[in-house]
Amino acid sequence: MASTAVRRRVRGSLQAQKPAAKQASKSKAKGINTIPLYILIVAFFALYILFQRTPVLSAVFGIVVFLMIIAVIVIEVLGSLHEEGGKKSAIELVAAIVIVIIFWLSLQALLSTPEPINVVPTCSMLPVLHRGDLIAIHGISNATKINAPIVNVNQAVWNRTIGNFSSDFMFCVAYNQSDPASASVQYHPGDSLALYKSNLGGGELVQQSSQTGLIQYSCGISDVRLSSGSTIQEAYTKSITIGNTTINGDKNNSIVVYKTLPEDIFYEEGDNYIVHRVYAIIHSGSNYYVLTKGDNNPGLDIQYGNYPILVNSTENYIEGKVIAVIPYIGYLRLIFSRQISAPAGCNSTMVN
Repeated sequence: MASTAVRRRVRGSLQAQKPAAKQASKSKAKGINTIPLYILIVAFFALYILFQRTPVLSAVFGIVVFLMIIAVIVIEVLGSLHEEGGKKSAIELVAAIVIVIIFWLSLQALLSTPEPINVVPTCSMLPVLHRGDLIAIHGISNATKINAPIVNVNQAVWNRTIGNFSSDFMFCVAYNQSDPASASVQYHPGDSLALYKSNLGGGELVQQSSQTGLIQYSCGISDVRLSSGSTIQEAYTKSITIGNTTINGDKNNSIVVYKTLPEDIFYEEGDNYIVHRVYAIIHSGSNYYVLTKGDNNPGLDIQYGNYPILVNSTENYIEGKVIAVIPYIGYLRLIFSRQISAPAGCNSTMVN
């Protein structure tokens, strides 16, 4: 009898332990705790932003962030599959995708553009916009919705100009008169200012008074603050003259996002889109042509081998104008699109 009672007590004790064992097994099945990984992602992301001007370190931190995000996604998906089963996880994934699509389509309809959200990819708009800023964009139905001066140009004159527009691919430089070959963007005391026109032979200086094109450039000197804290001076385009109209850059003009063309130098360098401020608009016939410039660039985009942006009733290469900015968040997109290292120009800011 005693033996039977002991067996019953042991059997009951084992049965009582089964739920606890099940619970422990279930707890283990939850997998790795991802909270430390999220903390590390935030920490390395902060380091990535902090060391943007140190190419090697920023690249290392960016790659680490990329790999850690991938790791977290894999862990979370596997954990979800284990806990909730494949069917439920698939339903939740599809629901999340549908919500994102609905949200994106709603933004497109609300902001009247196929690209309502984008990211600043370079430092050409410092100090107003920084690389990695997330920007909201509102579509533009026509060029008159852009805040910038509009200049009317005779259609025949403009057609001749656009047919030989490469003659306008010249930018401001400083040079020592005793050594014209010393021409560069950086200005030194005693230097003279001129325009530099590239050609198959390498390039030539064009004096400001010798310009013959429809668009003529006036050069000046701007202070440039380096990331080290020191300041240098550079030649830059102070104003442009179209016909009898002289236009100075205005920081109140609209900032737009536009698609580059295959014939543009920016496109050849890998920039599919540009975020720059509108400098002026040329109205010729039924078409409008937008001239842009980065606030942190010494010249207009057209001076560096890029064609004016066409806007008319059937073609519009402008995705829209910037209406809102969220700092830093866009860096994640740059990391995942493999634009990890900061491009040239991020270690200096023009002050003009």
